[in-house]
Amino acid sequence: MQNAVTVVQSSDLNGHGGLYCPSPKANMSVWDNHPKVFLDVAKTGEAKCPYCGEVYRLQSSEASSSSHV
Repeated sequence: MQNAVTVVQSSDLNGHGGLYCPSPKANMSVWDNHPKVFLDVAKTGEAKCPYCGEVYRLQSSEASSSSHV
């Protein structure tokens, strides 16, 4: 089974350059999937959730210009 990929924009990231999974951006009901985990998307341009395998990928046009830290 291939993991789902959710493309996000820099405006979807919080002030630390990340987001939380489960996420409404991935069409998930936040309350019924798994414990909430922080994923640092800005650091490498993508992050994979250790619980569900969802991959959050920064939109390619924004990945090279991202400067969150």
